[in-house]
Amino acid sequence: MPHLTDAERRRRLAVRHGLAQPFATVEDATRAMTVLHATESASVHLSLWARVAGVSVDDVEQALYADRTLIKQMAMRRTLFVFPRDLVPAAWGSASKRVAVQTRTQLTKMLTDAGIADGAAIQTWLDTAAEQVTELLSDGVARTAREIRDHVPALDGRVSYGGEGTKWSGATPVGPVVLTLLGAEGRLMRAANAGHWRLNKPAWTTTEHWLKDVEPLDETAGYTELIRRWLATFGPGTEADIVWWLGSTKTAVRRALADLNAVEVSIDNGTGWVLPGDDAETPEVEPWAALLPALDPTVMGWKERDFYLDPADKPFLFDTNGNGGTTAWWNGRIVGCWVQDADDPAAPVRLIIHADVDAHARKLLDAEADRLTAWLDGVRISNVYASPQMRGQRLP
Repeated sequence: MPHLTDAERRRRLAVRHGLAQPFATVEDATRAMTVLHATESASVHLSLWARVAGVSVDDVEQALYADRTLIKQMAMRRTLFVFPRDLVPAAWGSASKRVAVQTRTQLTKMLTDAGIADGAAIQTWLDTAAEQVTELLSDGVARTAREIRDHVPALDGRVSYGGEGTKWSGATPVGPVVLTLLGAEGRLMRAANAGHWRLNKPAWTTTEHWLKDVEPLDETAGYTELIRRWLATFGPGTEADIVWWLGSTKTAVRRALADLNAVEVSIDNGTGWVLPGDDAETPEVEPWAALLPALDPTVMGWKERDFYLDPADKPFLFDTNGNGGTTAWWNGRIVGCWVQDADDPAAPVRLIIHADVDAHARKLLDAEADRLTAWLDGVRISNVYASPQMRGQRLP
């Protein structure tokens, strides 16, 4: 059985993720990463800043909203991602379909608990609301959730989420939940962002107006294609890594691995999988530094992260659900995070890193901080998924 060391995995990460050798376009970078996390809108732009030479905000916006070569879609683990356009059909037939089923079940309970509808009336209510939304958007004009709610009064009610009295409980308008469901089902798409690029305020339109002549793959083919792309980006990875990233079942993962004729390899902490013929060593790369945003795909690509992260650092850099904050990288390992100076109007990027990082590494990391400060040009990034370290807890 071929053996791929942790050092080899870090070299692959450097090259395949565009961190040591940047890509030419935002499409190249996104395709190389399989998908980009988009729960925090700014993470899309910052993930591409880290990987594409000379990229601008306008370059990203052009791909997302004018050329539509990159598409926002709810998929794996009920997370919003940016997909290369050609990968969307795979998601619609598999991961997004799974999310749609889960969201419909959740919404049914919400509607029942709120007294908006119950029993057989729930399906009628949902069908009527969906018909009214799609009819409104059939003119091709994209609208925000608030604008849709102004025209579809059924979406103006409020529903509860989370268990009563729990940390994450509360009430929310039913409208955004319905739009999320229709988006997961592939009936609506997130069109141009109605706010600043660092904020997530989508306008919605019908899929017919945003993407033409795109049909979902069937479930098996969809999962197989997603896992093929994942292996090309993140392999070798364990079965647990793939199941976690995909948000699906071991059965679906094992079937896809068999269909792909994936190759089992040994890694330093067990066994993993690669695509056929992908067990050669990667050439050495020059020392490199990188600053990545919260929920960056490199940070979120694996469940088992010891090959690039000191286990003692995990509680400081990730929340209890495994969501990563901003990170600072040196030669394939996370060595800290970055924040912006709250007291300076220019919002310069400041590093919080391990004290044992040597002078050469610090010099390259400082250069990245200066480069990011210049690129942001005073824009301050807010993070829903700020890690404990970003909030002031120091690394051990």
